[in-house]
Amino acid sequence: MGLTGVNHVTLCVADLDRALAFYRDVLGGVPRAIWPRGAYLELGALWLCLELSDNVTPRRDDSHVALSATPGDFAAMAARISAHARIWKDNRSAGASVYFVDPDGHKLELHDGDLASRLAQYRAQGRADMILLP
Repeated sequence: MGLTGVNHVTLCVADLDRALAFYRDVLGGVPRAIWPRGAYLELGALWLCLELSDNVTPRRDDSHVALSATPGDFAAMAARISAHARIWKDNRSAGASVYFVDPDGHKLELHDGDLASRLAQYRAQGRADMILLP
């Protein structure tokens, strides 16, 4: 018995049409269901739920959802995102990343890499402040 991954992510939005357009047109999400107060989209393997809310409050910390691009598409996706979204943080981590916000202020990241590549880079750096487990 154990977890197998993320089932879905729900983001509250102030304007459903605006959010749907952003996730569809900028990030390439495929709408699968739309109703008066919400929508389901597919973004690769991610099931994203947009839920209309009267109280959308963006976080002030670095909490965010990181997304992956298909192999070879990172640069094009990063350019499209940078043209349509506000960048909220410069990349200082291992691997290429673009940190951006959606129209409701939800913090997102497009990252080129995975956990294995991140850990390999830390192992190569010989980070003394980090315990790297097998």
